[in-house]
Amino acid sequence: MQNKRFRVLYIVALVILGGAFSAAALAAKHRPRVLVFSKTGGYRHGSIGVGKLAIMALGKDNGFDVDTSEDASVFTDKNLAKYGAIVFLSTTGHILDTPQQMAMERFIESGKGFVGIHAATDTEYDWGWYGKLVGAYFLKHPAQQQATLHVVDRDDLSTRHLPETWSRFDEWYNFKNIQPDLHVLITIDEHSYTGGVNGDPHPMAWKHSYDGGRAFYTELGHTDASWQDPLYLKHVLGGIKYALGEK
Repeated sequence: MQNKRFRVLYIVALVILGGAFSAAALAAKHRPRVLVFSKTGGYRHGSIGVGKLAIMALGKDNGFDVDTSEDASVFTDKNLAKYGAIVFLSTTGHILDTPQQMAMERFIESGKGFVGIHAATDTEYDWGWYGKLVGAYFLKHPAQQQATLHVVDRDDLSTRHLPETWSRFDEWYNFKNIQPDLHVLITIDEHSYTGGVNGDPHPMAWKHSYDGGRAFYTELGHTDASWQDPLYLKHVLGGIKYALGEK
């Protein structure tokens, strides 16, 4: 009788453990996955390495998986299908050939998301679709310096934790071909530093719906110190969540 009871308890335990393992496997299967792409065809930012590690840590702590690559061959329909969003981390220059560009276009058209960080606007100047996706192109920048940012939308996932006026040190871009449909999140006060030429407003972070998908861009993130700043990391996290479709 005792052995029979033991066998029953053993079977029950196996069923419970099996269910737990199945639930864990199911949860892992349905975790969003993000591709961080950091190929450079021009200037290469030294902060790319720390940026990759920081985004991987954000994923680990916030329920999404992160793959990193600088190999453009990953841009195929089959491979991109497993991702909910693509992050261009300080990419520069011409980085994708025509079939790879078309795969990325179809990715966004399918309802997926894009995050551009810092030099993502210094990328693919001859690919008009991309210029509209990222929202603007890099024009030039002055020396790195302290400046004052204004958080103009404090309800967004990427900004709700930020002070209304945010003073920080970084490399500040001027832009060209700024798209008219952008929902601007952060602007920079050109009176607070030297070298701004975009006037007022001078956008620094924005988001918009584009071609069936979603795109978020932040100019911030040139310095290594940015990737150790909790305010900045939460800003990037909010952008990734938006790209993944989180409300």
